[in-house]
Amino acid sequence: MDSNLKQSDDNKFIPMTSISSGKGWQVRPDVYYYTNQIVNFVIIGSREHWVLVDAGMPKCADEILDLARSLFGEGARPKAIILTHGHFDHVGSLVGLLEAWDVPVYAHLYEFPFLTGKQAYPEPDTTVEGGMLAKISSIYPHEPINISGANLQVLPEDGTVPELPDWHWVFTPGHSPGQIALFREKDRTLISADAVITVKQDSFYKVLMQTQEIQGPPRYLTTDWTAAWESVKKLAALNPDLIIPGHGKYMAGEELRQGLQKLVQEFDTIAIPKHGKFVDGHEKPAS
Repeated sequence: MDSNLKQSDDNKFIPMTSISSGKGWQVRPDVYYYTNQIVNFVIIGSREHWVLVDAGMPKCADEILDLARSLFGEGARPKAIILTHGHFDHVGSLVGLLEAWDVPVYAHLYEFPFLTGKQAYPEPDTTVEGGMLAKISSIYPHEPINISGANLQVLPEDGTVPELPDWHWVFTPGHSPGQIALFREKDRTLISADAVITVKQDSFYKVLMQTQEIQGPPRYLTTDWTAAWESVKKLAALNPDLIIPGHGKYMAGEELRQGLQKLVQEFDTIAIPKHGKFVDGHEKPAS
């Protein structure tokens, strides 16, 4: 294992939770997701062969390791970890997991600067229109982690997903430069990361209670709203039957389809804030 693995310099426990924290849902026979405080990570597969999608909040590696043991037994380890992107709540426990597992990590090339210690994400925008969680977002880590050793690998250009032959990855930038979603055609299952979520992530009350509604990406960390809208259109065009978002509860069926259609049509009013440093001075994208 590479001894140079390093969490971000500003990595710290974030005192934030929801009524779903510590709970998991088996939404397909081989797809399980778990809410770690306010973010979801996904486990795909079975005891013999499974993959972890994302790595949860900071300081939660032991919780994730305990969950893996409870699901698959002592010595359980994934074949790989797939990262949808490198924000703190999706890689917060990654180094701790790699110290225990030493497995390959796959991500989009555009996320590599934030995963190899070379570049920090922009600081969260506390000026953005939104609720309390937007106003206190300055406490969220934004410095890069460093897993630049043998663990980190680039996702295949052809859209295939290592260790998951039935899935393909979809490029969904906007919230971060190299964000991806995962989609399985045979049962139309979508892991949407933060491109589409099902809770208004800047509202403290709605996050705490996990109030379900189709939303665009978290406002305080989204830097390219034109790309974010295009990513929503791309995911809606897949016509998913079930979605597991990065934040919020899973959603399925007609409620999901109608919600996605509305988000595509009204993205400028539902998702894009009226003001903020990544909005001010820029024209809102045309629908």
